[in-house]
Amino acid sequence: MNTAPADFEKDLPKGFLDFLLPLHKQFTPRQQQLAAKRKQVLEASHQGQHPNYLPSSEVTTKDWRVELPDWCADQRNQMTGPADDGELTVKLLNSGSPAVMLDLEDSMANAWPNTLRGVANILAAYKYELGYFDKKRQKQISVQKSKTVTWIRPRGLHLSQAGVFKNEIISASLFDLALIWHQLDSAWLPHNFCVYIPKSESAEEALWWRDLFQSLAQSKGLPRNYIKCMALVESHPLAYQMEEFLFNLRDHCLGLNLGRWDYMASLIDFMFEDPNWILPDRNTIPHDVAFFQNFRVLMPEICHKHGALAIGGMTALFPSRSDHDLNTRALRVLEEDKRNEAACLMDGAWTGHPDQNEIAVAQFPSPNQIARRPKLASSHLDLRPEPKGVGKKTLAGTRAAARTVIRYRNGVLNGNGASLLDGYMEDLATDRIYRLMIAQRTRHQIEVPGDDGKPVKHSPELVNRLFDEELAKIQQNPPPEIDQKSATRLPEARRIAEEMIVRGEHSPV
Repeated sequence: MNTAPADFEKDLPKGFLDFLLPLHKQFTPRQQQLAAKRKQVLEASHQGQHPNYLPSSEVTTKDWRVELPDWCADQRNQMTGPADDGELTVKLLNSGSPAVMLDLEDSMANAWPNTLRGVANILAAYKYELGYFDKKRQKQISVQKSKTVTWIRPRGLHLSQAGVFKNEIISASLFDLALIWHQLDSAWLPHNFCVYIPKSESAEEALWWRDLFQSLAQSKGLPRNYIKCMALVESHPLAYQMEEFLFNLRDHCLGLNLGRWDYMASLIDFMFEDPNWILPDRNTIPHDVAFFQNFRVLMPEICHKHGALAIGGMTALFPSRSDHDLNTRALRVLEEDKRNEAACLMDGAWTGHPDQNEIAVAQFPSPNQIARRPKLASSHLDLRPEPKGVGKKTLAGTRAAARTVIRYRNGVLNGNGASLLDGYMEDLATDRIYRLMIAQRTRHQIEVPGDDGKPVKHSPELVNRLFDEELAKIQQNPPPEIDQKSATRLPEARRIAEEMIVRGEHSPV
Protein backbone atom coordinates (compact mmCIF):
# COMPACT_ATOMS: atom_id res chain seq x y z
CA MET A 1 0.00 0.00 0.00
CA ASN A 2 1.20 3.49 -0.84
CA THR A 3 1.83 5.28 2.47
CA ALA A 4 2.45 9.01 2.82
CA PRO A 5 5.56 10.04 4.78
CA ALA A 6 5.26 11.64 8.23
CA ASP A 7 5.84 15.14 6.81
CA PHE A 8 3.48 14.60 3.85
CA GLU A 9 1.55 17.87 4.29
CA LYS A 10 4.42 19.83 2.74
CA ASP A 11 3.84 17.87 -0.47
CA LEU A 12 0.18 18.84 -0.78
CA PRO A 13 -1.37 22.12 -1.95
CA LYS A 14 -2.95 24.48 0.56
CA GLY A 15 -6.55 23.62 1.39
CA PHE A 16 -6.43 20.19 -0.20
CA LEU A 17 -7.05 18.18 2.97
CA ASP A 18 -10.14 20.28 3.76
CA PHE A 19 -11.37 19.57 0.23
CA LEU A 20 -10.57 15.85 0.48
CA LEU A 21 -12.05 15.05 3.90
CA PRO A 22 -15.79 15.24 3.08
CA LEU A 23 -15.20 13.32 -0.15
CA HIS A 24 -13.30 10.68 1.81
CA LYS A 25 -16.16 10.30 4.29
CA GLN A 26 -18.64 9.93 1.42
CA PHE A 27 -16.73 7.66 -0.96
CA THR A 28 -14.16 5.56 0.91
CA PRO A 29 -16.70 3.46 2.85
CA ARG A 30 -18.43 2.62 -0.44
CA GLN A 31 -15.10 1.74 -2.02
CA GLN A 32 -14.34 -0.64 0.84
CA GLN A 33 -17.75 -2.32 0.46
CA LEU A 34 -17.21 -2.80 -3.27
CA ALA A 35 -13.76 -4.28 -2.64
CA ALA A 36 -15.29 -6.77 -0.19
CA LYS A 37 -17.89 -7.82 -2.79
CA ARG A 38 -15.11 -8.55 -5.25
CA LYS A 39 -13.61 -11.10 -2.89
CA GLN A 40 -16.98 -12.82 -2.57
CA VAL A 41 -17.37 -13.09 -6.36
CA LEU A 42 -13.86 -14.52 -6.72
CA GLU A 43 -14.43 -17.07 -3.97
CA ALA A 44 -17.72 -18.13 -5.56
CA SER A 45 -15.94 -18.67 -8.88
CA HIS A 46 -13.37 -20.90 -7.14
CA GLN A 47 -16.32 -22.90 -5.83
CA GLY A 48 -17.67 -23.38 -9.35
CA GLN A 49 -20.08 -20.42 -9.59
CA HIS A 50 -18.34 -18.64 -12.42
CA PRO A 51 -19.25 -15.12 -13.63
CA ASN A 52 -22.12 -14.97 -16.11
CA TYR A 53 -24.43 -12.55 -17.88
CA LEU A 54 -27.02 -10.65 -15.85
CA PRO A 55 -30.74 -11.25 -16.51
CA SER A 56 -32.32 -9.33 -19.38
CA SER A 57 -33.53 -5.88 -18.34
CA GLU A 58 -34.53 -2.49 -19.75
CA VAL A 59 -30.82 -1.72 -19.93
CA THR A 60 -30.33 -4.45 -22.54
CA THR A 61 -33.68 -4.17 -24.34
CA LYS A 62 -34.44 -0.42 -24.49
CA ASP A 63 -32.90 2.12 -26.86
CA TRP A 64 -30.53 4.54 -25.15
CA ARG A 65 -27.48 6.37 -26.50
CA VAL A 66 -24.21 7.86 -25.33
CA GLU A 67 -23.56 11.40 -26.55
CA LEU A 68 -20.12 11.32 -28.20
CA PRO A 69 -18.60 14.83 -28.53
CA ASP A 70 -16.79 15.82 -31.73
CA TRP A 71 -13.44 16.16 -29.94
CA CYS A 72 -13.57 12.46 -29.08
CA ALA A 73 -14.84 11.09 -32.39
CA ASP A 74 -11.37 9.93 -33.48
CA GLN A 75 -9.57 7.69 -30.99
CA ARG A 76 -7.85 5.38 -33.46
CA ASN A 77 -4.74 5.31 -31.31
CA GLN A 78 -4.45 6.04 -27.61
CA MET A 79 -0.81 6.19 -26.56
CA THR A 80 -0.15 5.33 -22.93
CA GLY A 81 2.72 5.88 -20.53
CA PRO A 82 3.59 6.49 -16.88
CA ALA A 83 2.77 10.02 -15.77
CA ASP A 84 5.85 10.23 -13.54
CA ASP A 85 8.12 10.11 -16.62
CA GLY A 86 8.10 13.74 -17.76
CA GLU A 87 10.20 13.23 -20.90
CA LEU A 88 8.03 10.35 -22.13
CA THR A 89 4.88 12.34 -21.35
CA VAL A 90 6.07 15.19 -23.58
CA LYS A 91 7.02 12.77 -26.39
CA LEU A 92 3.63 11.06 -26.28
CA LEU A 93 1.68 14.33 -26.25
CA ASN A 94 3.75 15.64 -29.17
CA SER A 95 3.50 12.40 -31.17
CA GLY A 96 0.44 13.39 -33.19
CA SER A 97 -1.57 10.52 -31.72
CA PRO A 98 -5.34 11.13 -31.51
CA ALA A 99 -5.16 10.49 -27.76
CA VAL A 100 -2.75 9.98 -24.88
CA MET A 101 -3.48 8.28 -21.57
CA LEU A 102 -1.25 9.47 -18.71
CA ASP A 103 -1.06 6.69 -16.18
CA LEU A 104 -0.95 6.93 -12.38
CA GLU A 105 -1.59 3.20 -12.03
CA ASP A 106 -0.03 0.02 -13.48
CA SER A 107 2.90 1.51 -15.38
CA MET A 108 4.02 3.47 -12.30
CA ALA A 109 5.45 2.16 -9.07
CA ASN A 110 2.77 2.66 -6.40
CA ALA A 111 4.82 4.92 -4.13
CA TRP A 112 4.18 8.39 -2.69
CA PRO A 113 6.90 10.30 -4.60
CA ASN A 114 5.89 8.68 -7.91
CA THR A 115 2.23 9.60 -7.43
CA LEU A 116 3.06 13.19 -6.53
CA ARG A 117 5.47 13.53 -9.46
CA GLY A 118 2.89 12.04 -11.83
CA VAL A 119 0.22 14.51 -10.70
CA ALA A 120 2.65 17.43 -11.03
CA ASN A 121 3.54 16.35 -14.58
CA ILE A 122 -0.13 16.08 -15.54
CA LEU A 123 -0.90 19.58 -14.29
CA ALA A 124 2.20 21.01 -16.01
CA ALA A 125 1.23 19.27 -19.25
CA TYR A 126 -2.27 20.77 -19.10
CA LYS A 127 -0.67 24.23 -18.88
CA TYR A 128 1.85 23.44 -21.67
CA GLU A 129 4.64 23.99 -19.16
CA LEU A 130 6.03 20.45 -19.08
CA GLY A 131 9.31 19.97 -20.94
CA TYR A 132 12.70 18.25 -21.04
CA PHE A 133 16.12 18.98 -22.45
CA ASP A 134 16.86 16.98 -25.59
CA LYS A 135 20.58 16.17 -25.49
CA LYS A 136 20.75 15.09 -29.14
CA ARG A 137 19.21 18.32 -30.43
CA GLN A 138 20.62 20.43 -27.60
CA LYS A 139 17.33 22.20 -27.03
CA GLN A 140 14.40 22.34 -24.63
CA ILE A 141 11.31 20.47 -25.83
CA SER A 142 7.91 21.32 -24.34
CA VAL A 143 4.36 20.08 -24.77
CA GLN A 144 2.80 21.65 -27.86
CA LYS A 145 -0.85 22.56 -28.29
CA SER A 146 -2.71 20.03 -30.42
CA LYS A 147 -6.01 18.22 -30.86
CA THR A 148 -4.72 15.21 -28.89
CA VAL A 149 -7.25 14.13 -26.25
CA THR A 150 -5.57 13.66 -22.86
CA TRP A 151 -6.89 10.97 -20.53
CA ILE A 152 -5.86 10.41 -16.90
CA ARG A 153 -5.84 6.93 -15.37
CA PRO A 154 -5.97 7.06 -11.55
CA ARG A 155 -5.32 4.06 -9.35
CA GLY A 156 -8.20 1.56 -9.24
CA LEU A 157 -10.85 0.85 -6.62
CA HIS A 158 -8.86 -2.11 -5.32
CA LEU A 159 -6.14 0.20 -3.99
CA SER A 160 -6.05 2.40 -0.89
CA GLN A 161 -3.86 5.31 0.12
CA ALA A 162 -2.51 5.34 3.68
CA GLY A 163 -0.94 7.97 5.89
CA VAL A 164 -3.02 11.02 4.96
CA PHE A 165 -5.73 10.87 7.63
CA LYS A 166 -4.56 9.40 10.92
CA ASN A 167 -5.45 5.71 11.41
CA GLU A 168 -7.53 5.71 8.22
CA ILE A 169 -7.06 4.61 4.65
CA ILE A 170 -8.47 6.49 1.65
CA SER A 171 -9.63 5.23 -1.71
CA ALA A 172 -6.57 5.68 -3.93
CA SER A 173 -8.86 6.48 -6.89
CA LEU A 174 -10.42 9.29 -4.89
CA PHE A 175 -7.07 10.62 -3.69
CA ASP A 176 -5.59 10.78 -7.20
CA LEU A 177 -8.55 12.49 -8.85
CA ALA A 178 -9.18 14.87 -5.94
CA LEU A 179 -5.52 15.96 -5.92
CA ILE A 180 -5.64 16.79 -9.63
CA TRP A 181 -9.10 18.34 -9.51
CA HIS A 182 -8.30 20.59 -6.55
CA GLN A 183 -5.46 22.22 -8.52
CA LEU A 184 -7.09 22.15 -11.96
CA ASP A 185 -8.55 25.11 -13.83
CA SER A 186 -10.92 23.78 -16.47
CA ALA A 187 -10.00 26.79 -18.66
CA TRP A 188 -6.61 25.11 -19.26
CA LEU A 189 -8.25 22.20 -21.09
CA PRO A 190 -9.13 22.09 -24.80
CA HIS A 191 -11.81 19.53 -23.95
CA ASN A 192 -13.62 18.17 -20.89
CA PHE A 193 -11.60 16.60 -18.07
CA CYS A 194 -11.17 12.96 -19.12
CA VAL A 195 -10.62 9.93 -16.88
CA TYR A 196 -9.70 6.34 -17.77
CA ILE A 197 -11.32 4.03 -15.18
CA PRO A 198 -9.22 0.92 -14.43
CA LYS A 199 -9.82 -2.48 -12.84
CA SER A 200 -13.62 -2.38 -12.48
CA GLU A 201 -15.30 -5.69 -11.69
CA SER A 202 -19.04 -4.97 -11.73
CA ALA A 203 -21.68 -2.64 -13.17
CA GLU A 204 -22.44 -1.52 -9.62
CA GLU A 205 -18.97 0.03 -9.37
CA ALA A 206 -19.86 2.43 -12.21
CA LEU A 207 -22.25 4.17 -9.82
CA TRP A 208 -19.33 4.98 -7.49
CA TRP A 209 -17.49 6.70 -10.32
CA ARG A 210 -20.64 8.46 -11.53
CA ASP A 211 -21.31 9.94 -8.10
CA LEU A 212 -17.68 11.00 -7.65
CA PHE A 213 -17.56 12.69 -11.07
CA GLN A 214 -20.74 14.59 -10.31
CA SER A 215 -19.55 15.64 -6.84
CA LEU A 216 -16.29 16.95 -8.27
CA ALA A 217 -18.07 18.86 -11.04
CA GLN A 218 -20.48 20.38 -8.53
CA SER A 219 -17.56 21.60 -6.39
CA LYS A 220 -16.47 23.88 -9.25
CA GLY A 221 -19.94 24.83 -10.43
CA LEU A 222 -19.64 22.82 -13.64
CA PRO A 223 -22.41 20.75 -15.30
CA ARG A 224 -23.01 17.38 -13.62
CA ASN A 225 -21.93 15.52 -16.76
CA TYR A 226 -18.78 17.63 -17.30
CA ILE A 227 -16.25 14.88 -16.49
CA LYS A 228 -16.00 12.30 -19.26
CA CYS A 229 -14.46 8.86 -19.06
CA MET A 230 -13.59 5.62 -20.73
CA ALA A 231 -13.41 2.39 -18.82
CA LEU A 232 -11.11 -0.57 -19.13
CA VAL A 233 -12.80 -3.95 -19.17
CA GLU A 234 -9.92 -5.94 -17.72
CA SER A 235 -11.65 -8.28 -15.29
CA HIS A 236 -13.57 -11.42 -16.21
CA PRO A 237 -16.77 -10.57 -14.25
CA LEU A 238 -17.12 -7.15 -15.91
CA ALA A 239 -16.95 -8.70 -19.38
CA TYR A 240 -20.43 -10.08 -18.64
CA GLN A 241 -21.74 -6.71 -17.40
CA MET A 242 -20.40 -4.28 -20.01
CA GLU A 243 -23.80 -3.04 -21.13
CA GLU A 244 -25.02 -2.42 -17.59
CA PHE A 245 -21.75 -0.69 -16.66
CA LEU A 246 -22.00 1.60 -19.68
CA PHE A 247 -25.62 2.40 -18.86
CA ASN A 248 -24.81 3.35 -15.27
CA LEU A 249 -22.18 5.80 -16.56
CA ARG A 250 -23.99 6.87 -19.73
CA ASP A 251 -23.79 10.60 -18.94
CA HIS A 252 -20.00 10.34 -18.65
CA CYS A 253 -18.65 7.24 -20.39
CA LEU A 254 -17.66 7.60 -24.05
CA GLY A 255 -16.33 4.10 -24.58
CA LEU A 256 -14.93 0.84 -23.27
CA ASN A 257 -11.44 -0.58 -23.68
CA LEU A 258 -10.41 -4.23 -23.87
CA GLY A 259 -7.53 -4.39 -21.38
CA ARG A 260 -6.30 -7.69 -22.73
CA TRP A 261 -3.32 -8.50 -20.51
CA ASP A 262 -5.03 -7.71 -17.21
CA TYR A 263 -8.07 -9.54 -18.56
CA MET A 264 -5.96 -12.64 -19.18
CA ALA A 265 -4.65 -12.46 -15.61
CA SER A 266 -8.18 -12.05 -14.27
CA LEU A 267 -9.42 -14.98 -16.36
CA ILE A 268 -6.72 -17.24 -14.90
CA ASP A 269 -7.55 -15.97 -11.40
CA PHE A 270 -11.28 -16.69 -11.68
CA MET A 271 -10.70 -20.09 -13.34
CA PHE A 272 -7.79 -20.96 -11.04
CA GLU A 273 -9.37 -24.14 -9.63
CA ASP A 274 -10.44 -25.55 -13.01
CA PRO A 275 -7.87 -28.04 -14.38
CA ASN A 276 -9.27 -27.48 -17.88
CA TRP A 277 -8.26 -23.84 -17.73
CA ILE A 278 -4.50 -24.06 -17.39
CA LEU A 279 -3.09 -21.68 -19.97
CA PRO A 280 0.00 -22.42 -22.07
CA ASP A 281 3.16 -20.30 -22.09
CA ARG A 282 2.08 -16.70 -22.55
CA ASN A 283 4.03 -15.96 -25.72
CA THR A 284 2.63 -19.07 -27.45
CA ILE A 285 -0.97 -17.81 -27.11
CA PRO A 286 -2.09 -16.30 -30.46
CA HIS A 287 -3.58 -12.80 -30.38
CA ASP A 288 -6.82 -14.14 -31.89
CA VAL A 289 -7.29 -16.98 -29.38
CA ALA A 290 -11.01 -17.74 -28.93
CA PHE A 291 -11.43 -16.31 -25.41
CA PHE A 292 -9.99 -12.98 -26.63
CA GLN A 293 -11.67 -13.01 -30.02
CA ASN A 294 -15.18 -13.61 -28.66
CA PHE A 295 -14.66 -10.79 -26.17
CA ARG A 296 -13.18 -8.63 -28.95
CA VAL A 297 -16.29 -8.86 -31.17
CA LEU A 298 -18.80 -8.60 -28.30
CA MET A 299 -17.44 -5.29 -27.03
CA PRO A 300 -18.03 -3.35 -30.31
CA GLU A 301 -21.53 -4.80 -30.52
CA ILE A 302 -22.42 -3.47 -27.08
CA CYS A 303 -20.64 -0.13 -27.51
CA HIS A 304 -21.89 0.63 -31.03
CA LYS A 305 -25.43 -0.36 -30.09
CA HIS A 306 -25.38 2.66 -27.77
CA GLY A 307 -23.15 5.07 -29.70
CA ALA A 308 -19.98 4.53 -27.66
CA LEU A 309 -16.43 3.74 -28.78
CA ALA A 310 -14.79 0.33 -28.45
CA ILE A 311 -11.02 0.50 -27.99
CA GLY A 312 -8.66 -2.44 -28.39
CA GLY A 313 -5.66 -3.47 -26.34
CA MET A 314 -1.94 -2.86 -26.04
CA THR A 315 0.60 -4.52 -28.30
CA ALA A 316 3.37 -5.44 -25.89
CA LEU A 317 6.23 -5.98 -28.39
CA PHE A 318 8.03 -2.64 -28.70
CA PRO A 319 9.91 -1.21 -31.68
CA SER A 320 13.64 -0.55 -31.37
CA ARG A 321 15.70 2.16 -33.05
CA SER A 322 18.91 0.20 -32.41
CA ASP A 323 17.86 -3.36 -33.37
CA HIS A 324 16.67 -3.53 -36.99
CA ASP A 325 15.37 -7.11 -36.82
CA LEU A 326 13.45 -6.51 -33.59
CA ASN A 327 12.04 -3.27 -34.99
CA THR A 328 10.85 -4.97 -38.17
CA ARG A 329 9.20 -7.79 -36.21
CA ALA A 330 7.61 -5.41 -33.70
CA LEU A 331 6.04 -3.21 -36.38
CA ARG A 332 4.81 -6.27 -38.32
CA VAL A 333 3.17 -7.69 -35.18
CA LEU A 334 1.67 -4.28 -34.45
CA GLU A 335 0.16 -4.03 -37.93
CA GLU A 336 -1.33 -7.54 -37.76
CA ASP A 337 -2.70 -6.99 -34.27
CA LYS A 338 -4.37 -3.64 -35.02
CA ARG A 339 -5.73 -4.87 -38.35
CA ASN A 340 -7.38 -7.75 -36.51
CA GLU A 341 -8.93 -5.36 -34.02
CA ALA A 342 -10.20 -3.11 -36.81
CA ALA A 343 -11.75 -6.16 -38.50
CA CYS A 344 -13.55 -6.87 -35.22
CA LEU A 345 -14.99 -3.33 -35.57
CA MET A 346 -12.93 -1.79 -32.81
CA ASP A 347 -12.59 1.99 -33.14
CA GLY A 348 -8.97 2.22 -32.03
CA ALA A 349 -6.33 0.63 -29.84
CA TRP A 350 -3.47 1.28 -27.45
CA THR A 351 0.22 1.69 -28.14
CA GLY A 352 3.11 2.88 -25.98
CA HIS A 353 5.80 4.12 -28.38
CA PRO A 354 5.65 7.15 -30.73
CA ASP A 355 6.97 5.02 -33.62
CA GLN A 356 3.81 2.89 -33.42
CA ASN A 357 1.32 5.73 -33.91
CA GLU A 358 1.22 6.03 -37.70
CA ILE A 359 0.94 2.27 -38.31
CA ALA A 360 -1.74 1.85 -35.63
CA VAL A 361 -3.92 4.68 -36.98
CA ALA A 362 -3.59 3.38 -40.54
CA GLN A 363 -5.20 0.03 -39.66
CA PHE A 364 -8.52 1.67 -38.80
CA PRO A 365 -10.42 2.71 -41.94
CA SER A 366 -12.13 5.81 -40.55
CA PRO A 367 -12.17 7.96 -37.39
CA ASN A 368 -14.55 5.41 -35.89
CA GLN A 369 -16.78 2.49 -36.87
CA ILE A 370 -19.74 3.24 -34.59
CA ALA A 371 -22.18 3.01 -37.50
CA ARG A 372 -21.20 -0.65 -37.99
CA ARG A 373 -22.37 -3.58 -35.87
CA PRO A 374 -20.90 -7.09 -35.82
CA LYS A 375 -23.16 -9.89 -37.03
CA LEU A 376 -23.22 -12.08 -33.94
CA ALA A 377 -24.98 -15.40 -33.59
CA SER A 378 -25.78 -14.48 -30.01
CA SER A 379 -25.51 -11.48 -27.71
CA HIS A 380 -24.30 -13.92 -25.03
CA LEU A 381 -21.08 -15.22 -26.54
CA ASP A 382 -19.00 -17.80 -24.68
CA LEU A 383 -16.32 -15.70 -23.00
CA ARG A 384 -14.32 -18.61 -21.61
CA PRO A 385 -14.06 -21.33 -24.24
CA GLU A 386 -11.48 -23.78 -22.94
CA PRO A 387 -8.00 -23.16 -24.41
CA LYS A 388 -7.64 -26.64 -25.89
CA GLY A 389 -5.01 -27.11 -28.57
CA VAL A 390 -3.63 -23.61 -27.97
CA GLY A 391 0.07 -22.95 -27.53
CA LYS A 392 2.53 -25.05 -25.53
CA LYS A 393 3.14 -25.77 -21.86
CA THR A 394 6.88 -26.07 -21.26
CA LEU A 395 9.43 -25.91 -18.48
CA ALA A 396 11.10 -23.14 -20.49
CA GLY A 397 7.84 -21.21 -20.25
CA THR A 398 7.78 -21.57 -16.48
CA ARG A 399 11.43 -20.50 -16.34
CA ALA A 400 10.67 -17.45 -18.47
CA ALA A 401 7.80 -16.56 -16.15
CA ALA A 402 10.04 -16.78 -13.07
CA ARG A 403 12.74 -14.72 -14.76
CA THR A 404 10.29 -12.03 -15.85
CA VAL A 405 8.62 -11.58 -12.45
CA ILE A 406 12.03 -11.26 -10.78
CA ARG A 407 13.06 -8.57 -13.27
CA TYR A 408 9.70 -6.80 -13.06
CA ARG A 409 9.68 -6.77 -9.25
CA ASN A 410 13.26 -5.52 -9.24
CA GLY A 411 12.12 -2.62 -11.39
CA VAL A 412 9.35 -1.81 -8.94
CA LEU A 413 11.76 -1.87 -6.00
CA ASN A 414 13.88 0.62 -7.93
CA GLY A 415 10.94 2.93 -8.65
CA ASN A 416 9.78 1.71 -12.08
CA GLY A 417 6.28 0.40 -12.71
CA ALA A 418 6.98 -0.75 -16.27
CA SER A 419 10.16 -2.09 -17.84
CA LEU A 420 11.24 -2.97 -21.37
CA LEU A 421 12.22 -6.64 -21.04
CA ASP A 422 13.53 -8.54 -24.08
CA GLY A 423 11.64 -6.27 -26.46
CA TYR A 424 8.34 -6.40 -24.54
CA MET A 425 7.01 -3.54 -22.44
CA GLU A 426 6.03 -5.37 -19.26
CA ASP A 427 4.03 -3.96 -16.38
CA LEU A 428 1.84 -5.21 -13.54
CA ALA A 429 -0.43 -7.12 -15.93
CA THR A 430 2.51 -9.22 -17.15
CA ASP A 431 3.64 -9.80 -13.59
CA ARG A 432 0.16 -11.04 -12.62
CA ILE A 433 -0.14 -13.32 -15.64
CA TYR A 434 3.18 -14.98 -14.96
CA ARG A 435 2.67 -15.32 -11.21
CA LEU A 436 -0.77 -16.81 -11.79
CA MET A 437 0.52 -19.19 -14.46
CA ILE A 438 3.21 -20.51 -12.13
CA ALA A 439 0.75 -20.78 -9.23
CA GLN A 440 -1.88 -22.55 -11.34
CA ARG A 441 0.59 -25.03 -12.78
CA THR A 442 1.76 -25.80 -9.26
CA ARG A 443 -1.80 -26.03 -7.91
CA HIS A 444 -2.66 -28.70 -10.48
CA GLN A 445 0.83 -30.27 -10.53
CA ILE A 446 0.96 -30.34 -14.31
CA GLU A 447 3.74 -32.28 -16.01
CA VAL A 448 5.90 -30.85 -18.79
CA PRO A 449 9.04 -32.12 -20.53
CA GLY A 450 12.09 -31.24 -18.45
CA ASP A 451 15.47 -30.01 -19.65
CA ASP A 452 16.46 -33.64 -20.29
CA GLY A 453 13.18 -34.48 -22.02
CA LYS A 454 11.81 -36.46 -19.09
CA PRO A 455 8.48 -35.40 -17.52
CA VAL A 456 8.77 -32.89 -14.68
CA LYS A 457 5.88 -32.24 -12.29
CA HIS A 458 5.30 -28.68 -11.11
CA SER A 459 5.68 -28.47 -7.36
CA PRO A 460 6.69 -25.82 -4.79
CA GLU A 461 10.16 -27.39 -4.75
CA LEU A 462 10.51 -27.09 -8.52
CA VAL A 463 9.36 -23.46 -8.46
CA ASN A 464 11.81 -22.66 -5.67
CA ARG A 465 14.66 -24.22 -7.67
CA LEU A 466 13.72 -22.37 -10.85
CA PHE A 467 13.65 -19.05 -8.99
CA ASP A 468 17.11 -19.76 -7.58
CA GLU A 469 18.47 -20.70 -10.99
CA GLU A 470 16.96 -17.74 -12.81
CA LEU A 471 18.15 -15.30 -10.15
CA ALA A 472 21.69 -16.67 -10.53
CA LYS A 473 21.55 -16.28 -14.33
CA ILE A 474 20.35 -12.68 -14.04
CA GLN A 475 23.10 -11.85 -11.56
CA GLN A 476 25.79 -13.49 -13.69
CA ASN A 477 24.67 -11.81 -16.90
CA PRO A 478 22.51 -8.76 -16.04
CA PRO A 479 19.98 -7.70 -18.71
CA PRO A 480 20.23 -4.13 -20.08
CA GLU A 481 17.70 -2.64 -17.64
CA ILE A 482 19.68 -3.75 -14.56
CA ASP A 483 22.69 -1.62 -13.67
CA GLN A 484 25.08 -2.14 -10.75
CA LYS A 485 22.94 -0.09 -8.37
CA SER A 486 19.58 -1.69 -9.19
CA ALA A 487 21.13 -5.18 -9.09
CA THR A 488 21.46 -4.93 -5.31
CA ARG A 489 17.68 -5.38 -5.00
CA LEU A 490 17.53 -8.58 -7.06
CA PRO A 491 17.53 -11.05 -4.11
CA GLU A 492 14.69 -9.10 -2.50
CA ALA A 493 12.79 -9.02 -5.80
CA ARG A 494 13.21 -12.78 -6.15
CA ARG A 495 12.00 -13.38 -2.57
CA ILE A 496 8.91 -11.15 -2.91
CA ALA A 497 7.90 -12.61 -6.27
CA GLU A 498 8.02 -16.21 -5.06
CA GLU A 499 6.32 -15.37 -1.75
CA MET A 500 3.42 -13.73 -3.62
CA ILE A 501 2.97 -16.96 -5.59
CA VAL A 502 3.19 -19.22 -2.53
CA ARG A 503 0.77 -17.06 -0.52
CA GLY A 504 -1.71 -16.82 -3.40
CA GLU A 505 -1.51 -13.03 -3.67
CA HIS A 506 -2.86 -12.51 -7.15
CA SER A 507 -4.71 -9.21 -6.89
CA PRO A 508 -3.32 -6.38 -9.10
CA VAL A 509 -0.89 -4.78 -6.63
